[in-house]
Amino acid sequence: MTRTLTNRTILMSGGSRGIGLAIALRAAADGANIVLLAKTDTPHPALEGTIHTAAEQIRAAGGRALAVVGDVRNDEDVERAVAAAVAEFGGIDIVLNNASVITLAGSKDLSPKRYDLMQDVNTRGTFMLSRAAIPALLESSNPHILSLSPPINLDPKWLGPHIGYTLAKYGMSLATLGFAAEFAGQGVAANTLWPRTTIQTAAVSNVLGGEELMRRSRTPEIYADAAYLVLTSDARGLTGRSLIVEDVLADHGITDLEKYAPGVDPADLFPDIFL
Repeated sequence: MTRTLTNRTILMSGGSRGIGLAIALRAAADGANIVLLAKTDTPHPALEGTIHTAAEQIRAAGGRALAVVGDVRNDEDVERAVAAAVAEFGGIDIVLNNASVITLAGSKDLSPKRYDLMQDVNTRGTFMLSRAAIPALLESSNPHILSLSPPINLDPKWLGPHIGYTLAKYGMSLATLGFAAEFAGQGVAANTLWPRTTIQTAAVSNVLGGEELMRRSRTPEIYADAAYLVLTSDARGLTGRSLIVEDVLADHGITDLEKYAPGVDPADLFPDIFL
């Protein structure tokens, strides 16, 4: 049976822009229901889009959207988003842990406040949003948790450069793999998904390397296409995996990736910091 995301309900943290929005728009093309839990209620001077403009784009792409203005760090907001998804669409089929904060400072330069922010949004947010949605996921015919976080690699070269950020992203992955183990017998899939190369996002532009690195990065649509393939898979057959975007596409016979970085020599693409 070929699965689609038609009438499936996705609860996503963040999603006002970037990779999260790209995944939402790919799902919307099937007629999915997208519930966004995000903070950007009004335009930000340095970031494109708000939760409301994202909802408009989702509807224009063919999906249904519900914008829940809130913070994944706030337990009441998380519970409110879950309740709103169930009330509006009758349940939750997918939790997408997309919201993330990045700071690549070394340990001496990383402020406690910024460390706490990364832990609260990335690790705690992933755990709490997934946890809150579990009762609804258990009622779904094909439930998935998907976290946009890297495979865990304990090589010192990945641990040393930015300990705080690595802890926060690995925390997302550990929580996700933990849910996979805890609920495997009940059919809830939980996987992580991460790209081999950098992706054209605000983080790449503003934090990692500006316009030159953006040129050497792939578009968010590569992430969206891979996520779609994961989320339409059989939950009982694909869980507890640290998936790589390009490998997911290759497993489905998609090996020509030129459209995700038109005119860029593959050798010139910038490798992701965790791979």
